[in-house]
Amino acid sequence: MTGKHDKPAEDIARQAERMKSRRENPGPSPLRGIGTFGMIGWSIVVPTVGGAFLGHWLDRVAPQSFSWTLALILGGVVLGAFIAAAWINKEGGGR
Repeated sequence: MTGKHDKPAEDIARQAERMKSRRENPGPSPLRGIGTFGMIGWSIVVPTVGGAFLGHWLDRVAPQSFSWTLALILGGVVLGAFIAAAWINKEGGGR
């Protein structure tokens, strides 16, 4: 008879352990994924657009044989990619 009474207690203990585990390790969330996607996007867009504006201004103020705008757009994309990669590594995306 003690076997019958232990089974519900074991089930409750197992369920409590699963709930605790889910609370401590929530796993991937769709909203977190969208937030990550947005953060990566902004970390690339802001330096790129900033480079475009600065390059356009430099093309008017200090013209060269090359286009400041194109050079600084490319520089902004590269800088943004480094920022995004650093942010992904910090958040644990390279698991």
